[in-house]
Amino acid sequence: MRAYDIIKKKRDGQKLNKEEIYFLVNGFVKGEIADYQMSAFLMAVYFQGLSDEETAYLTFAVRDSGEKFTASKIHGIKADKHSTGGVGDKTSLVVMPIVASLGVKVAKMSGRGLGHTGGTVDKLESIPNFKVDLSHEEFIDAVNNIGIAIIGQTKNLAPADKLLYALRDVTATVDSIPLICSSIMGKKLTADDDVIVLDVKVGSGAFMKDIVSAKNLATLMVETGKSAGKKTVALLTDMSQPLGYTIGNALEVYEAIETLNGKGEKDFEELCLVLSANILSLSGYGDYSKCYKMARETIKNKTAYNKFIEFVKMQGGDLSNFNSIEDIIKDSIVKEVRSLTSGYIQEINAEEYGLASLALGAGRNQLGDKIDYSAGIILKAKIGDKVEKGQVLALTVSRNATAHDIAKEKILFNTVIGEEKSKAIKLIKETVR
Repeated sequence: MRAYDIIKKKRDGQKLNKEEIYFLVNGFVKGEIADYQMSAFLMAVYFQGLSDEETAYLTFAVRDSGEKFTASKIHGIKADKHSTGGVGDKTSLVVMPIVASLGVKVAKMSGRGLGHTGGTVDKLESIPNFKVDLSHEEFIDAVNNIGIAIIGQTKNLAPADKLLYALRDVTATVDSIPLICSSIMGKKLTADDDVIVLDVKVGSGAFMKDIVSAKNLATLMVETGKSAGKKTVALLTDMSQPLGYTIGNALEVYEAIETLNGKGEKDFEELCLVLSANILSLSGYGDYSKCYKMARETIKNKTAYNKFIEFVKMQGGDLSNFNSIEDIIKDSIVKEVRSLTSGYIQEINAEEYGLASLALGAGRNQLGDKIDYSAGIILKAKIGDKVEKGQVLALTVSRNATAHDIAKEKILFNTVIGEEKSKAIKLIKETVR
């Protein structure tokens, strides 16, 4: 078998078999297949696409390219929630404690943020002393003892994904739906969860800008999860504006805590409840309506909040600086962004708000960049709100004095204010089962 023949076969639009795809991926990871040959294969996939079966094979090859996670040591139903990335997306910090408080086991491996989207690991690391690099044994013990643990992805799990993404990033093949699917699901399947709920973002702040592309990706990921024997569902959710009222690591942790205390922004809370209900239903807790009520009750009776506190303490975190938003921003420069006109907010470019937060120091352009954990944006108005000239639209938070003007310009330029009130945004657009 030769890489040349496989590349030519896909270039000509022919279907590859499992052995051919595994041969390519394993050879690439071992260094036996050169970057230029794998780049040619990726470009062939970009133009010719992959069938659902080929996508599943590529996903499984990514999954099997490194160490296996010994999920059998975890007792009970294991579930995970994955988001395709957005601005202000802190749903894992709410959803995972909700389902864990009801007995679903959460053994979650999460990534770091890059560019305008945030990462769950970065948010957790904004909590002083929080440990994201538990040993395998500590991770398993934590899940078995309290039902939840979240750690960073290790380099030995699905190493093919990191290598393939590095090539996709420099060969203009990132936005290929089969390649996106194999990247996301290849990593997710290493955890060997029983249930996977996917939050596929669509809109200005998402990777998928339109509903058709988002649904295609969601459908392919659900089918791939099904091929792996996992109960999988995907929700298409809005990312035409930031989720909730905060963007930035410590700020988002605080908002998650407020939500778990029943004081969160209603749209954000609703999304968390819907995601939780889908996890619970797939985990055998009853129909969706019953599971939604169960999830909502965990916020009312504080069991989800208590589970979050237990989880943070188990991983060494200290939440004493999260009693108020003032505690988080006290050592930072805080500036107001005021509206230049009166009217209704009609549009917000979520991606540009994310880039404004990045300029303030809340994110990274490359993986080695350092983060200012307290930096970010606090929104004071969102789509549909009426504002007056001079009213505060947002607060920018950063230790970098020169960053505020950049962020202010992005926020003002990417907030459309007009005379007519826009239609209400549908947060959850569709469910793919």
